[in-house]
Amino acid sequence: MDKIEITGGKPLNGSIEISGAKNAALPLIITSLLTPDTLTLKNVPNLRDVNQLTKILGNHGTDLAVDGKRASGNKYIGETMHLTSRDIVDTTAPYEMVSTMRASFWVLGPLIARCHQAKVSLPGGCAIGTRPVDLHLQGLEDLGATIDLEDGYVIAKAPGGLKGGRVRFQKVSVGATINVLMAATLAKGETIIENAAVEPEIGDVANCLVKMGAKIEGIGRKTLQIQGVDHLEGAVHTVLPDRIETGTFLMAVAATGGDVILKGAVPDTLTAAIEVLKEAGVEIEEVSAGLRVSRKNGALKPIHVETQPHPGFPTDLQAQLMALMTIAEGRSVIRETIFENRFMHVQELARLGANISLNGDTAIIEGVKELRGAPVMATDLRASVSLVIAGLVASGKTQINRVYHLDRGFEKIEEKLGNCGAEINRVSE
Repeated sequence: MDKIEITGGKPLNGSIEISGAKNAALPLIITSLLTPDTLTLKNVPNLRDVNQLTKILGNHGTDLAVDGKRASGNKYIGETMHLTSRDIVDTTAPYEMVSTMRASFWVLGPLIARCHQAKVSLPGGCAIGTRPVDLHLQGLEDLGATIDLEDGYVIAKAPGGLKGGRVRFQKVSVGATINVLMAATLAKGETIIENAAVEPEIGDVANCLVKMGAKIEGIGRKTLQIQGVDHLEGAVHTVLPDRIETGTFLMAVAATGGDVILKGAVPDTLTAAIEVLKEAGVEIEEVSAGLRVSRKNGALKPIHVETQPHPGFPTDLQAQLMALMTIAEGRSVIRETIFENRFMHVQELARLGANISLNGDTAIIEGVKELRGAPVMATDLRASVSLVIAGLVASGKTQINRVYHLDRGFEKIEEKLGNCGAEINRVSE
């Protein structure tokens, strides 16, 4: 199993190319199930989750072709994928595939929309009520599907096809919004989705669906209107840059000091995080290539923040911000309002010398003068990269175990950081 070793204390200087957004690429790949034509996606990140999802779609009958290397090509530009779901040969998404990644559950909407039936395993580790799928199911029922739960599977049927309806989510859910949006494109009549999530990745998916022939109004707003069509066509679409990767590198540079240009970064997708970092004393400016971030002088200032659905501070940057605040001058407070149990990185940061206490959904971080390298263990995707940030500033050597979590969401991270002066290496056993 691979490990990452970091010798900290080196400022980051140079430039980093931002990859395509994982949280957009996954649902974009799934939209290919809605059409028998070819969907071409550009700037797809080469990630563990992406590779697993294409295997799941292959089980449904999707053909995949990936463009090869190009002469003088930028190796940090994502892959170009051509996905063709001419015939859906299997409407079952089995447990052994879905259990490895939660986003694969989103095949449910397109399958029932196009094939009028689907059998999809509940995501691994998912109990109804914890990171619930009940919002997905409620939304599809509002479109006329009948839903049964049997032996860990969702069995959905819509004889004659889905019918447009009004869907109002009781709480904001990115996954449920995406699932119901995709399904509604092929439903008969008009669908209105109220209290929809407004994350930029949802807008990217909606814009791709429009290119495929979907009729969607309200993109980027909390109410979406979808007029169902008989069929969707192929299209060419470029995955937007990853705002979570952008935010992660902003915090890595802020932690180590230095001066880095994040090429391709889109500031408008990350306004709340940028405001928080500026409040902490980080210099961030828009440049023609993307964003420039630096912290050359002065201590980091403590912050008080709580995670919120977009456009608030992203839960997917909470762990990274906590790692940064471990070396701030004073007390920071971070409240996690989106997911319970998303403080698993706290005990690992403590192994590096961080002073963090928990009170329910709130973490209190007392800044320390120095972190010290130690062996630590990644527990999930965002927690793993928070340990990378901490390792970059810790004195001595930090060894991060179980980095397969990191490979789910960050492309070539050791190489990107190494090119900017970090002493970071992957060790295979």
